[in-house]
Amino acid sequence: MPSKLCSASRPLAAFLGALALCCAALAGAAPAKKSDPSWAELSAMQKEILAPLAGEWDKLDPANRQRWLGVAKRYPKMTPTGKKRVQTRMRKWAELTPEQREQARKNYLDMRKSSRKKEKDLSKEWLEYERSRGRSSTPEPGKSPAPPAVGQQ
Repeated sequence: MPSKLCSASRPLAAFLGALALCCAALAGAAPAKKSDPSWAELSAMQKEILAPLAGEWDKLDPANRQRWLGVAKRYPKMTPTGKKRVQTRMRKWAELTPEQREQARKNYLDMRKSSRKKEKDLSKEWLEYERSRGRSSTPEPGKSPAPPAVGQQ
């Protein structure tokens, strides 16, 4: 009779053993990654990459920390030139006062808006130029563009 009891409890014992292993693994697992880590919580690699920001890191708002963490994540795949450029820009950024940073953000947004408008204006001017010459860079649907006339190349 003991053999029947032993064979019936083996699956239960195996399940309990697996459950105990899972609990032990979870107890020793690393804590979940914090989305807004302090400087002390960064990995050694992140600290090395983000070193120019060390003094400012704990003062940065969560959104900026996330942006810089994204840079640190992409950093290993960058070319040496790209890495050098990132380090230089990061160092310059860290040297700016909060007011200068705000002005830089404003200038960047203004430039983007201006660039988009200029791009639209140039596209419009180019289209008008093409039409004035009797050519169009975008053929009508179903038609292929006409070849340039001899002597107009």
